[in-house]
Amino acid sequence: MQKALVIGCPGSGKSTFARRLQAATGLPLIYLDQLNWNADKTWVSPETLDARIEAALAGDQWIIDGNYARTLEVRLQACDTVFFLDYPLELCLKSVEQRIGTVRPDMPWVEEELDPEFADFIRAFPQITRPKILTLLERYQDRAIHIFHSRAEADVFLDRFSTGRE
Repeated sequence: MQKALVIGCPGSGKSTFARRLQAATGLPLIYLDQLNWNADKTWVSPETLDARIEAALAGDQWIIDGNYARTLEVRLQACDTVFFLDYPLELCLKSVEQRIGTVRPDMPWVEEELDPEFADFIRAFPQITRPKILTLLERYQDRAIHIFHSRAEADVFLDRFSTGRE
């Protein structure tokens, strides 16, 4: 594994998983939220985001944390490994609520409250975004694809991986 994607619904724990994977591999970690958002809660233009992603993908090794469906296929083309945290909606919503007020390395600001639009996006994820992800993953079966349905499954993988048993 040299180029890995960590994808999933907001609140699934992508960033936490990615940090643990980085600790086990030493690969550089790139947060898509850091590439897309400014500290004042405005986002960069799609062209700027695309250029930043292109620059990240040019690296020889990386872990890229983030979903961003519009750019997923270009990242799938460049990666060799995918980790899809396919967790229950309720867990993701609860996790997003619990992280309010927390400083996070993957975000350029501290979330003060749950944005209703963001919550609606999360609620729609299983019906709208998840099927698109699964369709794309079908096209890239030559990648090492790991789909976890619980944090316990992901933890077992990371524990085995970090001890060299995976």
